[in-house]
Amino acid sequence: MFSKRYYLFPLTALLLFTTCTKHLNPVNTPASVQPETEKARLVTSAAQSLFENFESGSKTAYAAGTVTFSSGSWTLTDALVGTSASDAKDGSQSVRVRNTGIISMNFDVSSGAATVTISHAVYGSDASSTWGLWVSADGGSTYTQVGSAITSSSTTLTTATFTVNRTGALRFDVRKISGGTNRINIDDITINSSGTTGGGGTASDNSNLLLGNPSGATNSTSNADNYLYDLGYYIESYNRDRGEPNWVSWYVGDTSLGTIDRTNDFRNDPNLPAGWYEVPATAYSGSGFDRGHNCPSGDRTNTLSANEATFLMDNMIPQAPNNNEQTWAHLEEYGRSLVSAGNEIYVVMGSYGSGGTGSNGTATTVDGGKVTVPSQIWKVIVVLPKGNNDLSRITTSTRVIAVNTPNINTINSDWTQYICTVKDIENATGYTLLSNLPANVRSALETKKDSGTGN
Repeated sequence: MFSKRYYLFPLTALLLFTTCTKHLNPVNTPASVQPETEKARLVTSAAQSLFENFESGSKTAYAAGTVTFSSGSWTLTDALVGTSASDAKDGSQSVRVRNTGIISMNFDVSSGAATVTISHAVYGSDASSTWGLWVSADGGSTYTQVGSAITSSSTTLTTATFTVNRTGALRFDVRKISGGTNRINIDDITINSSGTTGGGGTASDNSNLLLGNPSGATNSTSNADNYLYDLGYYIESYNRDRGEPNWVSWYVGDTSLGTIDRTNDFRNDPNLPAGWYEVPATAYSGSGFDRGHNCPSGDRTNTLSANEATFLMDNMIPQAPNNNEQTWAHLEEYGRSLVSAGNEIYVVMGSYGSGGTGSNGTATTVDGGKVTVPSQIWKVIVVLPKGNNDLSRITTSTRVIAVNTPNINTINSDWTQYICTVKDIENATGYTLLSNLPANVRSALETKKDSGTGN
């Protein structure tokens, strides 16, 4: 949530395209490889079924050819693996595409896809180009376009997110559509599986919705005020009429924290359903409220794409500056300190009500009435020692931190002054938190009130 501090953390492991236990022998994984020479790291979240960064293959000519990267075999048509100083890249390599070139997967991901995120930029001083994503459900025989075309105009990698929401075996193409001989760079393709987007089902270790779907959100556009939206690095219930999330859910562990600097890339989300208002980066300007993160930038410092994803305006609420920069910042830092101390945490955060007090006084909306200013901001953190089979390890004695703060500028900077119970938040919101836990465990944890110290 905090929007004005920078955090640096030790880089830990993350690699691609596998389902496995979370703690592996470093001799057998790339965790011991220096990050500037190897970015393909073990993906332990069940929500992420493929991560390809194009670091492990080589192709120096534009003529069509097959390259084996870490995730499998890809065909590059009118495209090559770029390594020059003019290639925009997160690491030492990315794919450079010209004309109407195509980057094609020659294999399927079996778990479907909720979202696909792709980093992109123009090559060198070239002019802008457009490109898009295509999906095939029949082994590459036929393809359909996913979402709208994307324009690359910046020399700095930015992230495009495509909402897929399809199950079964899928493969994808990235196709350059326009721009002629102008070249673009494509890097860091992440496919997030559809297995964790349902409401209240069983999720797997490190998945962002492990604790459950608090409001029973669905990914139907007819459910516009409780729309389940998987942004890859967090999952939320988006409220179209409030212009902000009802709640956001995410996981933080060793693999979430790295050395990526805060990107500050606040921006609208063009991947919202067609016709929905896209809250712009300037929506809160002059209002006296900060662009307050739900999932914090500091919780997503392992990759550029992960950090950029936290700056979508879908992840923001209008937050009183002292609430954001002091009280909430301290709570976020405390959460990360728990991870650094040998734990992993599952977090769900939200807001409700109408009317907060920022640096310019009290307001109920910003952005010409399009975004609601919440009156209360809450968070629940479930703390576990590092391990496997997380859902089964949550017991009646597991530490749960629940906090509910007023959205005011005269707030106490000490977050422990606002500790409450999970039941208090449920009563205020009507949500059912921790719904994936056994009933007896959930009931016990709902009424526990943390001390703020872990003792």
